[in-house]
Amino acid sequence: MASQIKRRNFLGRACTFAGAFLSWEERALLARPKTAPEKGSLRPFPHGSIGRLQVSRLICGGNLISGFAHSRDLIYVSPLLRHYFTDEKVFETLSLCEEEGIDTAILRVDSHIERIITRYWNERGGRIQWIAQAKPKDDDLFYDVDKAVSLGAQAVYLQGGVADRWVRKGRLDLVAKVLDHIRRKNVPAGIGAHALETVVACERAGLDPDFYFKTLNSKNYWSANRKPEKDNIWARTPQDTIRFMKSIKKPWIAFKVLAAGAIHPREGFRFAFENGADFLCVGMFDFQVREDVVIARRILRRIRHRSRPWYG
Repeated sequence: MASQIKRRNFLGRACTFAGAFLSWEERALLARPKTAPEKGSLRPFPHGSIGRLQVSRLICGGNLISGFAHSRDLIYVSPLLRHYFTDEKVFETLSLCEEEGIDTAILRVDSHIERIITRYWNERGGRIQWIAQAKPKDDDLFYDVDKAVSLGAQAVYLQGGVADRWVRKGRLDLVAKVLDHIRRKNVPAGIGAHALETVVACERAGLDPDFYFKTLNSKNYWSANRKPEKDNIWARTPQDTIRFMKSIKKPWIAFKVLAAGAIHPREGFRFAFENGADFLCVGMFDFQVREDVVIARRILRRIRHRSRPWYG
């Protein structure tokens, strides 16, 4: 008995000693309670509609799969992702999403994604829906749209960086041309935006997309207000966005809801859903999928008050 007590005391001191060398982020993560698995997690996930398309309210984001990370000033993270997300790991991640009821992914239009999604559907029997992120060039507006739809994309939206730039330059005509071309393909057509001004301009111009893809998070994380900026801000005007989106009577997919990993899903998901988002696009590693689904289910089940009605 005495030897067992000594052993426990030694282990306790060792853990305390090791904890002194943990970073602030590691201590914060260890302090968070684990989310227990939920029984019956394979039942259908809550859905909404975007045009004729039925979409799970939690959507798998594609930046990680494409090897892109908003990693502040860490230069190794994107190469690390490209090594981690082999074809097999992408297939595993998408399969986990489908098992847990996430039936849609938002992915770029490029040769890497074209190969991945085609193999996943044709060789693995995957059924996940693809909402394509079109990133057109000023002198080639329709290539991404045409390519995505020809490969089987079920919806397409104009990438937020492009839409923001065109609106700043007063080229809403280009936004309208891409939107109209997507509609002619008979799939839901969306507009992405980082800047709220982009959504405001599109609404005032009467462009009437089938959905918006707009950033939203609380900015309640330590690096949100650091200057100079170093890839550390993803929702500049959350309260203005919440107020304006109350007037938008069409589906809203919110992205950057976790501020590129700086906000825990328990806080980020609740903030976005309670403040009007109809769907959340979230980048997920394979080991995060099940916990994210459990958290999102619980939040959706318990939500009583939203800043706007559900659309879609």
